[in-house]
Formats: sequence, structure tokens, C-alpha cells
Amino acid sequence: MTQHATETPILHVDMDAFYASVVVRDRPELQGVPVIVGGGYRGVVLSADYLARQTGVRSGMPMTRARRMCPEAEVVSPDFDTFTTVSASVMENFRRVTPLVEVLSLDEAFLDVRGSTRRLGSPVEIAERLRATIHDEQGITCSVGVAASVTMAKMASRWAKPDGVFVCTPSSVTTLLHPLDVGELYGVGEKTTELLHRLGLVTVGDIAHTPVRTLQRAVGDHLGRHLHDLAWGIDERQVIARNTSSFSYLGDPDKSMGASETFGHDTDDRDVIVRELLRLTDRVTTRMRVAGVAGRTVTITVRFADFTTITRSRTLAEATDVTQEVFREAVRSYDALGLQRARIRLVGVRLEGLVPRERVHRQLVLGERDRGWPEADRAADRVARRFGTDAVRPASLLT
Repeated sequence: MTQHATETPILHVDMDAFYASVVVRDRPELQGVPVIVGGGYRGVVLSADYLARQTGVRSGMPMTRARRMCPEAEVVSPDFDTFTTVSASVMENFRRVTPLVEVLSLDEAFLDVRGSTRRLGSPVEIAERLRATIHDEQGITCSVGVAASVTMAKMASRWAKPDGVFVCTPSSVTTLLHPLDVGELYGVGEKTTELLHRLGLVTVGDIAHTPVRTLQRAVGDHLGRHLHDLAWGIDERQVIARNTSSFSYLGDPDKSMGASETFGHDTDDRDVIVRELLRLTDRVTTRMRVAGVAGRTVTITVRFADFTTITRSRTLAEATDVTQEVFREAVRSYDALGLQRARIRLVGVRLEGLVPRERVHRQLVLGERDRGWPEADRAADRVARRFGTDAVRPASLLT
């Protein structure tokens, strides 16, 4: 079916079981085996391939439960360096099609292709071209939703999974949407779904045929209007070129980037904890450099054996994406807690207050060397892109 660019110009490209697909690509012996990517025995599921999903395993599920549901699965620790490198290549393919690429996460993005159709063909043809290119270059698959708005493109990519293209024309919106449960609407969470169900609004069609003022009295002026618009496929939001963000129905960008790790066993060994802080910092700052952002506030998370969780933050004089600068502040925050004998279950590192890297101008320091950690980080990034993420890493992580 040929779709005119002005009718369905928005694509939502979503990689299929991204983390698990990259793992299976790099370990061919796992073909045909259920695969779960997660953070250790007591962590959570980050991704599961479609074989594991058939047993009920889902992202965000506790790893212990996932193992019980799918005992035959191969559980693999995440390699975020590899995931980030693959993601950067995928996003670069998107930008070759159009400059209007709004990155939502490592594995999905919106594209506005209305300015590319004369050169590359219809939106559907562009979608198929992207799927073929990503499969050929990266050895993984993706699904693409093609629609008139970001909301419908997002939902269409869901219907396209796995490894397909789904076109949602304006004339088909109500036929597709109205029979669905309200919880299927993009951006409607569990609490809103429960509230709507209690009000007797079970399907999207129920919302569509409820007066706007009635909805606004029940859930608030802004959300009531927004839900009514979504139920009729109305969404005026534009694709905004952005390297990294987190999309919600309000369209708010994510202003932080972080990572955490649950230890296999609770530990009070400072060397082990500090080494993990370095590994997490390296992972986060590498992702930041790929995304072209820098952060000013360094936040660490510490979870104890009894699940008590605390956070501590330090704000730098200027934003940074330099691994050693962030690591130094993370260790200072940890040492300031004075945890000599406390058993630690989880640690995390997060950079907040993210800004585009080009806005950051480093203050020169008298006597400072011309080349230092920033140049070292970028040299390591270049080596990793060419020879793989294990080619270079901090010496203390070699163990």
C-alpha cells in the first residue's frame, strides 16, 4: 500500500527485544534458547527474547520470579557498552533518512519523514529500507509503526511486532482504537487505568463517547482533554530532533541518565563497591558522550541488605561527561556516608541536569595539561567503536 507523505509522515521505530537480540547476535549458540538479560540473580529483567516471553517473562520482573517461570532460560548479564555502540549506529541510520529524529531510549525513536519522501519514497518504503539496513548492518530486527501522529505511530509499532511494519491511516484510527482497553492508550499508566475502570470507562470507545467536561471533572482538566483527544487519534505534538529523551504523554524530556547494579551477594568490601561505582560511571558517561550531553549533578544510590535505600548528590561547578570527574564525586559521596560495616545490596550512579555538550565550556586551569581525561575518554570511545567495547577499559575493571 502506498501512503502519501502528508497522510502518514511519522514513523516509530522500535528494536525487537533489543538487549536480548544483541546478546543472541553475539552468541550464536543461544539461537533457539530462551534468553533473559538481567542484573544478576537478585536483580530485575531488563529484556527477554520472544521465547522467554512466551512463558510470561517480562521486563522489570524480579529475576528470581523470571527464573522460576522459565528455568531453561539462559540468563546473561547486560553489556551496556555494546548496547550503546549498537544503538548509536542504529540512530545514525535514522539521521541519514531525516534530521527530525527524536530519540526516546537506546532502542526506539520517532522520525518525521515528510521531507524525505521525494528522495527515498513513501513512508512505508522508508520503513522497509530502515528495517533492511538495520538487519544487514547490525544483525537484529526492528518493528515500525507508520501513522499521522506520534501517538498512533507508537501504537502501530506495537501492532507491528515482531519484525514488521504496521500502517495506521487516519481513516482507520477509530476502528483500531475504540475496541481497546483504556490501558492500551499510549501514555496511560496503571493508576489512570484503574481510575477510569472504576468510573466505568473500560474501552477507548467509552472515553471517546464521554463528554469532555465529564472527563475533566473525573480526572482533571488537562488529562481529561488529552484522553479525549487520544481516543479520537488527535495528537498535535511534533517530532522534535533530540539525541536522548524519555517520552511521556506530556512530552517531557528526561533530564538524567544513570545505571545501577545489584550485587550477587551483599557486601561491605569498599574495594568491590568502589570498583562497581567506576564500572557504572564508565557505562553512564559513555552513553552520555554518545548522546552528546553532559551533566552537572552526580547522584549515587545505595541500597542496604534490608532494602533501605538512600541517595546522595554533589553538584559540580560545570557540567561534565568525563568518566574520572564523575567517578571522583561518586566515591566522595560514598565515603562521606561512613559505611564501614554496612552490607550493601545495590549501588547506582546517575547524572542529572543534562544539557547539550556543545553548551559546556570548560574553564581553563593554570598549569593544567593540554590533554587529559576528556581526550582519553574520547580516544577510548574511538577504540571501542572500532575494536569492540572490551578493547579498552579502566585497569581496575580488568579483574
